[in-house]
Amino acid sequence: MPNQDSQRPASERHVPVLLDRCVNLLAPGIERANAEGRRAIVVDCTLGMGGHSEAILKRFENLHLIGLDRDEQAHELAGARLKPFEDRIDLVHAVYDEIADVVEDLGFPGVDGVLFDLGVSSLQLDERERGFAYSYDAPLDMRMDTSVGPTAEDLVNDLDRDELLRIIRQWAEEKFAGRISTAIVEARTQSRITTTAELVEIIRGVVPAAAARNSGHPAKRTFQALRIAVNEELDVLERAIPAAMGALNVGGRVVVMSYHSLEDKITKRHFVQGATSSAPPGFPVELEEHKAEYKVLTKGTEKPSDQEIEENSRAASARLRAVERVLKRS
Repeated sequence: MPNQDSQRPASERHVPVLLDRCVNLLAPGIERANAEGRRAIVVDCTLGMGGHSEAILKRFENLHLIGLDRDEQAHELAGARLKPFEDRIDLVHAVYDEIADVVEDLGFPGVDGVLFDLGVSSLQLDERERGFAYSYDAPLDMRMDTSVGPTAEDLVNDLDRDELLRIIRQWAEEKFAGRISTAIVEARTQSRITTTAELVEIIRGVVPAAAARNSGHPAKRTFQALRIAVNEELDVLERAIPAAMGALNVGGRVVVMSYHSLEDKITKRHFVQGATSSAPPGFPVELEEHKAEYKVLTKGTEKPSDQEIEENSRAASARLRAVERVLKRS
């Protein structure tokens, strides 16, 4: 039976993180398109329940929005929320590293803004049967697109210990990865691990209580690592950030909100590379072909205010970066 929260409309279930700041960062690219007599195109690469998209569409009346999400349930909820703007939107079932193909297929030569709100969405956390959360029992699924691919249950039961260890250590930076991976392999010799509660109990059994008190729920990092592995999130992001930057018109901006250090490191690396001159060290004159195509707009990462975190606890780990395209070589 669906939980009560799943029956509420998206606008009541979802509080967008850093909403005003994201829209304000995108605004100059949109306004430049308008000044040039073009209709601005913005891509929301992580449509979710449509909160950011709704705010962008409300603020900028002469704007076309492309919403991408691999989660079919997100499309259903966001589609209902954005119905008043249906003549100004294209909602596409796609993973965000497909942004260039989607934009081309829709017939647009470039875009003026791109937004990423990374990680697991409020929708996916709230739908208990999806298996993303460690706080209640559910099938071990964790797929953002439930129509394709292996589940977390498949990974937990089928991968060997070394591969489990690599995933948990590399993608969760979990210092007890060795203990956890060994315990998982031992437990599945007795019976297949099929639910979140079973996995949580296995992890609780090997993570010291003192560590859990200091670092939060003992299963938090392992669940994060499995989710990243199931959805290939970091591999997809490595392709998606440069693809989004490449799709920009001059003056267009990419805004990225990440929620853990691995996402942020990928974003930062691509932004810094794009904003770095290719002139050889010590070269007396920076030639046109050496000039950076992008400018970083944020100093380090921006974080939510204490007030926003108090109002929306899921904003606590958000980190925001943005870049602008200042040059486009032919």
